[in-house]
Amino acid sequence: MKDSSSARQDENWMPIMEHLGELRKRIIYCLIVFVLGLVGGLFGAQPVFDYLVAAAPTENLKLNVFSPWDAIGLYMKFAIIISFILAIPHTMFQLWAFVRPALGKQEQRATLRYVPWALVMFLIGLAFSYFVVFPMAYLFTEKITETMGLEQTYGVAQYFAFLFNILIPISLLFELPLVILFLSRIGIVTPDLLKRIRKVAWFVLIIIGVMITPPDVVSDLLVAVPLILLYELSVLLSRIAYGKRMKAREKRELEDSE
Repeated sequence: MKDSSSARQDENWMPIMEHLGELRKRIIYCLIVFVLGLVGGLFGAQPVFDYLVAAAPTENLKLNVFSPWDAIGLYMKFAIIISFILAIPHTMFQLWAFVRPALGKQEQRATLRYVPWALVMFLIGLAFSYFVVFPMAYLFTEKITETMGLEQTYGVAQYFAFLFNILIPISLLFELPLVILFLSRIGIVTPDLLKRIRKVAWFVLIIIGVMITPPDVVSDLLVAVPLILLYELSVLLSRIAYGKRMKAREKRELEDSE
């Protein structure tokens, strides 16, 4: 009796170890691409820095360093962010490759199409946050500084930390429809679940919009409304993807029964 129980445990343990080994391999692939992207990011950091300084929402922006490490730390931060952006499609592909054995052939082809869109959605979010949200937030803080009669002396690390704290979260939130669509396609997320947590999701998105924008209603709405629309788009896409998954499953079950 003990031998049969031990054998079943071994049979259950082997698939788990295989999945962990596969996951480890995919993570290593992602890290390799990230490191290679980091090398490219070191070359692209200076041009991106020059562009962002030249395109600042205020004229004659003068940035200062308050530590010998500010310039080096900022240079590496730019390289990491560039590498992160370049690695997004490859990371999505590795995620798809990890779950591929559990998908049917039709689902494999359908979910593979989401990979290039991961970069597209991130870039759309990056453009929205940089050209719409960031100027509003920066000009608001500049107006308050002038109202209080304070001299504007910005540290380069503080300025870009303020910039990145706005750009990165919003850009990642623009991946929401794609992620939910992918999870719906493989059966992890359902439209009913998204509907049940709608109020909580709206509340979280509104809080995020309020936190990263100036404290006025217009700015809050300009950010919170697009985020809520993204969530509602995610619900709609989830309904479509989940419906296709159910039809494909019914078709397979009918073929198997025949």
